[in-house]
Amino acid sequence: MQRRWDIFCRVVDNFGDIGVCWRLAKQLAHEHHQSVRLWVDDLASFACITPTVDPNARYQVVHGVEIGHWQAVFVAVEPAEVVIEAFACELPDVYVAALLQKIKQSVWINLEYLSAEPWVAQYHALPSPHPRLSLTKTFFFPGFVQGTGGLLRERDLIAQREAFSTAAEHAFLQRQGLLERKSDEIRISLFCYDTAPVEKLIQLLSESVVPVLLIVPQGKVAESIMALLGRKAALITHGQLTVQVIPFMEQTDYDRLLWSCDVNFVRGEDSFVRAQWGANTFIWNIYPQAEGVHWRKLDAFLELYTTGMSIEMAAAACEMWHCWNGRGEINSVVWMNFLFFRKSLAYHNKNWVKQLLKQNDLTSSLVQFAENRL
Repeated sequence: MQRRWDIFCRVVDNFGDIGVCWRLAKQLAHEHHQSVRLWVDDLASFACITPTVDPNARYQVVHGVEIGHWQAVFVAVEPAEVVIEAFACELPDVYVAALLQKIKQSVWINLEYLSAEPWVAQYHALPSPHPRLSLTKTFFFPGFVQGTGGLLRERDLIAQREAFSTAAEHAFLQRQGLLERKSDEIRISLFCYDTAPVEKLIQLLSESVVPVLLIVPQGKVAESIMALLGRKAALITHGQLTVQVIPFMEQTDYDRLLWSCDVNFVRGEDSFVRAQWGANTFIWNIYPQAEGVHWRKLDAFLELYTTGMSIEMAAAACEMWHCWNGRGEINSVVWMNFLFFRKSLAYHNKNWVKQLLKQNDLTSSLVQFAENRL
């Protein structure tokens, strides 16, 4: 049955929040035939990953999804049957007041941040009555294990990944203006926060014994690399390293970039999940939080992810991830140790994907949950 959905998204770290919400909105509309309205406060960031979005439009329809600019003064609208408050962004007061007026209460869901911490399954789908009003919202947790909401995954994603042949990769690289692959090269995509030890990585890659192509999106990190190498250009060669700076890609193209690279440095939530579906070797730059809360999240994921790895491979992966996130210093031993296991990690990732596929995808879980309550 078609329902009306409102998704509210505040863009906090440029792309992670809107990346997740946009994938969710599209999947609800295209695969589940729902009527979706997405409210976003920062359309300029949104336009970076969806070039068809007009950053100046107050209202527009893109890929079958209604998009509203969430402004400081929120105009009263009729609330949808299902309301997604993404990442505790807090609904506008006028919208909450309108929810109170509805004869049949909307299903109000707080879509939480992704975490592998063991407590997530216990708190998933628990109701939370409003402290003052006769409204209840539900905390909905994405996750990696049964008993959670699962991960965003389009119906044909894995089939598309498996069909991504050498010829398809070649066509993708040509279309995107990316350099052709050299026979013995290591191809790396770099998407990270500016707190990551990028300078040290550049030094290590420059001294590599094989050619390295580092693909970096425009932004602060790309600018710091240009400053470090003393050249402001889209293509820079330094020792064995070639850096190619690219514009931000539309999401399906970014997925293919991850499939085309031997190692993917990813950050936040959206690219982190997509790197896992891509099954190539990846390194996660977690969003830093106060009081080191992010370390618990990082270690909880590593504990789950490294299950089944040899002791040596798990140690190499954990050390590299820890150093990349600032717990320890990345050096040639840490990097070469990690690279030694690159192909074994990619093989492990295929089994990891099989394990994740045992869960329902997040969008289907949300639709099922909403239907059970309407």
